[in-house]
Amino acid sequence: MSSKKQVAVTLVRSMNGCTAKQKSCVKGLGLRKIRHRVVVEDTACNRGMMNKVNHMLTVEEGV
Repeated sequence: MSSKKQVAVTLVRSMNGCTAKQKSCVKGLGLRKIRHRVVVEDTACNRGMMNKVNHMLTVEEGV
């Protein structure tokens, strides 16, 4: 087990109509399609990507 903090990120909205930067942020987080859930480390880089597309995600902390 990793001692670093982790967050669960779920894509809840479609990427249709998004900009290329937003699509690359979603892909960088490892999300592929709607309702796909991944667990990522809580780093500044990942937080920045989550903030860019926060209208399309749900984030659960303390996973």
